[in-house]
Order: sequence, then structure tokens, then C-alpha cells
Amino acid sequence: MKSKKRIINGKEHNIAPKSDLYGANLTGADLRGADLREADLREADLAKSDLYGANLTGASLTGADL
Repeated sequence: MKSKKRIINGKEHNIAPKSDLYGANLTGADLRGADLREADLREADLAKSDLYGANLTGASLTGADL
């Protein structure tokens, strides 16, 4: 699993398959092409985020703000 650290809204996030991003504030994040397979994005705030080309296969998005 290849990890990519990104600073989003002043906080460092590990962006990789199976990442635990539960409840994360990812508002306006540039996640183009991110590999988020099977990531936990429940309750995450993804409003105004760019997910173009992101791989969300099997990701959990229950309660996420898209």
C-alpha cells in the first residue's frame, strides 16, 4: 500500500488505500487521482473537494458530506 501524505486544512492526512479518515475535515481538498480504495470516509466533510479520477472502490462513505 503506497501512502501519500497531504496537508489539508492545516492538518496532515495519510491518503492511501484503507486509510482511516473517519470524520476528517477534507473540505475543498484536492484529491484528484487519489487511491482511497476501502478507505473509511464515514462522517467526513468532503464538500467542495475535487475527487476527479479518485479510486473510491469499496470506500465507506456513510454520512459523508459530498
